[in-house]
Amino acid sequence: MTPDYFAFYELPESFLLDEKALKVKYYALSRQYHPDFHATAAPEEQQRMLDLSTQNTNAYRTLSDFDLRLQYILQRHGLLEEGKQELPADFLMEVMELNEQLMELEFEPDPAVAAQVQAEVDRLENELETEVQPVLAGYTALPNEQRPAALLQARTYYLKRRYLLRIRESLSKFAARS
Repeated sequence: MTPDYFAFYELPESFLLDEKALKVKYYALSRQYHPDFHATAAPEEQQRMLDLSTQNTNAYRTLSDFDLRLQYILQRHGLLEEGKQELPADFLMEVMELNEQLMELEFEPDPAVAAQVQAEVDRLENELETEVQPVLAGYTALPNEQRPAALLQARTYYLKRRYLLRIRESLSKFAARS
């Protein structure tokens, strides 16, 4: 089972964290659990401190990065299971033309078409961010019965964002070739 990094840091589960408070907590626990400060302790205690130090590092690495934190929260709620990651049909229709343009770029590089695809990806990402920000920002304050709907919206955002990132990566390959 995945450890609860939010509980470890005594923070509420949140997509948007106070990163300064997170860093302060990380450094405080780093000092508290550092194995060098427990070198004379019993072997079991040394191992426990090493485990806590490792958990502190893993927790900070995960929670301090927005993408990893988003993925972590969704995984904790079982929303990123294999085969259950369908994108909405309207989004797929919207990006189908972009995929077709990418295939054409593979055979006929055209900087104007690449710029057009880039602009469309930027537009879609901006729309996506604008749409999801209230959901991410308000998640912590939601009553428990409303959280599942917000988590589903966050999952859709995550999946769409990853899809757009793949398109962006394909675009950068074409840009590198020309």
